[in-house]
Amino acid sequence: MSQTATRIAAPVVTIVDPRPSATGNDFTFRLKRIRFDEDYRPSENTRITTNFANLARGENRQENLRNALKMIDNRCNALAHWDNPTSDRYSVELEIISVEMDVASATSEPFPLIEMLKTTIVDRKTNRRIDGIVGNNFSSYVRDYDFSVVLPAYNRNRTEFTVPDDFGVLHGNLFKCFLDSDVYRENFTKRPVICLSASGSRTYRRTESRHPVLGVEYQQDELSSTDLYFQKMGLQVRYFMPPDSVAPFAFYHLGDLTGDYTNLELIGTISTMETFQKIYRPEIYNANSVAGVHYQPSLKHQDYSLTRIVYDREERSRLAVEQGKFTEERIIKPYKAIFERWVGTNAL
Repeated sequence: MSQTATRIAAPVVTIVDPRPSATGNDFTFRLKRIRFDEDYRPSENTRITTNFANLARGENRQENLRNALKMIDNRCNALAHWDNPTSDRYSVELEIISVEMDVASATSEPFPLIEMLKTTIVDRKTNRRIDGIVGNNFSSYVRDYDFSVVLPAYNRNRTEFTVPDDFGVLHGNLFKCFLDSDVYRENFTKRPVICLSASGSRTYRRTESRHPVLGVEYQQDELSSTDLYFQKMGLQVRYFMPPDSVAPFAFYHLGDLTGDYTNLELIGTISTMETFQKIYRPEIYNANSVAGVHYQPSLKHQDYSLTRIVYDREERSRLAVEQGKFTEERIIKPYKAIFERWVGTNAL
């Protein structure tokens, strides 16, 4: 999909289809879009633990955003190097996609269910705007509830850490329900790709498989708890270390990751997510050494470089707990019976 390149004035907020899209008797979704650029300010409903929202706060907010966006553009041009001799042919524009959910018979405001970024690659040479992939910086209030409320409570008196059998079932069903909705089909032509950090609890082995943009493929010794959680969302995972990266990334996807998306679409995702991971997890993704044949990520790694971008990782962890409790009080407890009937469990 392409069109004449026109830079949109920021910030722009669009409510897409203000009529809720029916997804059954109990849930409806609606979608909002807002431009993410150096003038972005988080709305009251934005999860403040989200990577992009964290960067947009404090005294250095505009400098943070400007530097992060420049890093994304630079990485995009480094990966899309063909017919790009001055390394400035492309820029990446980002939209925040906010998904709200209505629960049947609810009198309160819609619940802010999911937030993620959507990329658009601007080709300055041809003056085209090329649709990118949605899913970058995926975040969810219900996931905060699962990992910051459910898991600690479940393991409080256990000697060995484990997860409940139904862990992530509600979140996974809500995500799949959104993907099957009219709202998703009317706004996105392809399924999402969610790119995350590799797990520090797993070891990865380099394979001989290589992709021109995704890079060299790694395989893990066994699935991580995050992999299993995303499986319940209907997503499978592959691990790739893109050219000139220092560690593999987890790419959660539906269908064929290497066949369903163009190189530029994948580059938009890689350049966006590698930038955020360099800021958020420099010990892994801004390390001064490259992952070897056998690799285990660690946030205790000391040989790494910091970006000039301010990010409060400790505050992010603390706020995840607060937002998990907010989710519990706002939708889990009030609509427990509805959710349990829908997912076929009484474990919520």
